[in-house]
Amino acid sequence: MVKVQVSTDELVAGRYRLLEGVHHEEGREGWHGQDVESERPVTLTRSRLPAHLREEAELRTAVRITRESEALGLVCPGRVSVVVDVVEDKDFLWTVTARPEGVPLSALLGHGPVDYVRAARIGLGVLDVLGAAHQEGITHGDLSPGQVWVEERGGVTVAGFGLMGASASPRVTAPSYASPEQARGEGGGPATDLWALGAIMYEMVEGRPAIRDRGGLEATFRAVERLPIRAPLSAGPLSPAIQGLLRRDPVERVPESVVREALTRILKAELDEDSMPTETLPIFRDLDTPPARRVWGKVPLSRPVLLGGALAVTVVCFAGLTAAGGLSERGTSASGPAPSPRVSATPSPTPSASPSSTVAQQAPSASPSPSSSSSASASPSPSHTLTEDPPTGFFRYNAPQGFSVELPKGWKPVRTESSADGSYRVTLGASGDPRTLVVTYSTQLTSDPVAVWREVDTSLRGDSIAYERLGDIRAVTYRGYKGADMEWLSTNDGVRERTFGRGYLIGDHEGFSLRWTTPAADWDTTADRAALTTFLRTFQGGSQ
Repeated sequence: MVKVQVSTDELVAGRYRLLEGVHHEEGREGWHGQDVESERPVTLTRSRLPAHLREEAELRTAVRITRESEALGLVCPGRVSVVVDVVEDKDFLWTVTARPEGVPLSALLGHGPVDYVRAARIGLGVLDVLGAAHQEGITHGDLSPGQVWVEERGGVTVAGFGLMGASASPRVTAPSYASPEQARGEGGGPATDLWALGAIMYEMVEGRPAIRDRGGLEATFRAVERLPIRAPLSAGPLSPAIQGLLRRDPVERVPESVVREALTRILKAELDEDSMPTETLPIFRDLDTPPARRVWGKVPLSRPVLLGGALAVTVVCFAGLTAAGGLSERGTSASGPAPSPRVSATPSPTPSASPSSTVAQQAPSASPSPSSSSSASASPSPSHTLTEDPPTGFFRYNAPQGFSVELPKGWKPVRTESSADGSYRVTLGASGDPRTLVVTYSTQLTSDPVAVWREVDTSLRGDSIAYERLGDIRAVTYRGYKGADMEWLSTNDGVRERTFGRGYLIGDHEGFSLRWTTPAADWDTTADRAALTTFLRTFQGGSQ
C-alpha cells in the first residue's frame, strides 16, 4: 500500500486516472477511472480512513481488504466488487476495483423514489450478498447506497467490504445509514448490516433518508441514536419488513431469513399477477400471503401486511400454522361463497357441556396489561341468549358460508377467501372503521387449541412489528368445545393495535377462530367492549 497525495488532475498512486465522478456521500466519493498501465476501466472509491486503520500496519490493512473481497468473490461471483488495489492518502483510503456493471444506487435515487417491487428486488440482491458474507464471518459495517451498484436488468453488486474489518469503531462514512449501536460507538455485527439495508430500502420507496445527514459525523450519529423514524408511507407490503429492520435494539431486528422470504414472496406475487389472465384473477394468492393495498380480482385490500408468513402482522389466523398447511391457494375461488363447513358427526366437547350449548364465555379482561389479560374470566355469561333480539346498534348477519354473528350496523364482509378443502376466512368490517372481526374455519387443525396458538405466538414474535403477547395462552371451553384464547399487541402502519383471538374445535381436525382487532387506544371503550362481548355471545359456526 502506497501513501500518496492526489488531486483530480493527477494520477492516483501514479497509475489510476480519475475520469468521472459517479457518487458522493458524507466521507465517501467514487469515480470511474482507468488503469493507465493496463488500460482497463476501474472504479476508485475514496473513503474516510477509520482511526483504527491509521494505527495498523499498511500491509495488514491492504491484505484484509483484498482477502475479504476475494473470499466473497468466490461465494458471490459477480456480486461483490473485486478489489485490485488499496492506496492510502493521508486520512483517506482509496480502494480500486474492477468496474461494476450498472450505476451506484445513490445516483439512481437522485432521480426520485422507486416502486416497492423494484425496491424489493434490489433489497433481495443486497441481502443475498450480506447473507453470504455473514456466513463467512464477514460484516460490511459501512453499507450505503453508494456501495450498491444496480444493473439495468436488476442485478446488484456490493462494494466496500473490508474497510471496517472487525473493529469496534463506528462507521466513518455515510453516517445517516449507521445503526444506533454504531452511533453509540459500540461497533456492530450482522444486525448492523440489516439496519443499513432497512435504511436503504426506506429511502428507495420514500425518496428521502430515514435519518437525514446533519453535516458531520457526531451530529448525524446523535440523530440516528435519538430521533424517531417516521413510518414509511409509500412502502406498501414492504413496510413491515423495513420497520422490522429499523428496530433500534439489534436483538429485535428481524432475521435475514424472514426478510428474504418476505421479499421473495413480494416478487413472486408480482410475477403471478403479471402472468394471470385478467378475467380470472383470484381474490387472493395464498391466505398466508395477502398483498397489501392492491387489488386482486377487484377486491380492495386496506391493511398493509407483508406478503408471506414472514412478517404477516394482521393475517395470522388460528388455523394457518399447522403442519398440514391450513388454507392454501389450491382451489381458490374468485367468486361465490365457500362451501359450508363439514361438521364432524362425533365432535369433541368437554364432558361437562353439551355440544349444542349456545352460551359463550365472557369477553377477556378490559385491562390492557399482561397480568390482567391473563386472568380473563372463564365463567359463562348468564345474560343474552340467541333467542333475544340483537342489542341496540347490532344486526344478525347470516353468512353464506354457514356461520352467523351479530355485527355493528353497517358492517359487512370486506374480504372472503376459501380453499378446495372447505376452509375459508371472512374479514368483517366497515369503511372508515379501523376495527375488524376475522372468522376462520379450517379442516386441518391439530387436537390441541393451545398448541396451535403457541405456534402462532412463535411466528408473530419473529414476524410482527413491535409484537407483545398479553398474558398466557388460556385453555377455555366455548359452546361445550375445547378452545383457547390469546391476546397480543402489534404495530400496523404506525398504529398500535390489540388483537383478541379465540379458536375452538368442533371435530377431530375442524374448528373455528374469531380474531378481533382494534386500535389499542380504543380497547377499553364502551363500544369496543360491547362489540367483542356480542361477537363471543352470538357467534354460531356452521351447523352447530
